[in-house]
Amino acid sequence: MTERVRCGWAPSSDPAYLDYHDSEWGVPVHDEHRLFEMLTLEGAQAGLSWSTILRKRDGYRAAFLGFDADAVAQFSTHRIEELLADPSIVRNRLKVESTVSNARAILALREAGETLDGLLWDHAPEPAARATLADIPAETPASLAMSKDLKRRGFRFVGPTVCYAFMQACGLVNDHTTGCFRYRELQDSR
Repeated sequence: MTERVRCGWAPSSDPAYLDYHDSEWGVPVHDEHRLFEMLTLEGAQAGLSWSTILRKRDGYRAAFLGFDADAVAQFSTHRIEELLADPSIVRNRLKVESTVSNARAILALREAGETLDGLLWDHAPEPAARATLADIPAETPASLAMSKDLKRRGFRFVGPTVCYAFMQACGLVNDHTTGCFRYRELQDSR
């Protein structure tokens, strides 16, 4: 049996990471709950490893009620304090508070007749093939524009690097390296 060639960042020793790479990373996402989840997780990852976030993902889903923006927007100061004591998530006040404020920003989008999906996908850049990990940027003009737009609308923890990681994770760009088996599978899925 021929072993699949993967992106160099997917450690073969971590089954959860491999599953994430093989089945999720780079697949186009349009579901509002999932987009909110990934925006939250990418912001939470800032300064940490992605494997830490993957291990805490179920905790995030429970803590933030399946990333239901309507419910999270109602979180009180007391609920935020409870979350800061919850070891199943990253207990960083700014990151927890940003999730609640981002839920409120999602509701404001809806009130304005917009969707999170539409807003985020409006920033999807033109496809670009990346042969090696060294070819993959940390941020791009598209992620900078997305960051500015989100911040203008009240979103937090959405800098250009977080936005680019989000774009990669949710398939707005296909940054699987060209030798990776997923690159070919996802090439036309956007």
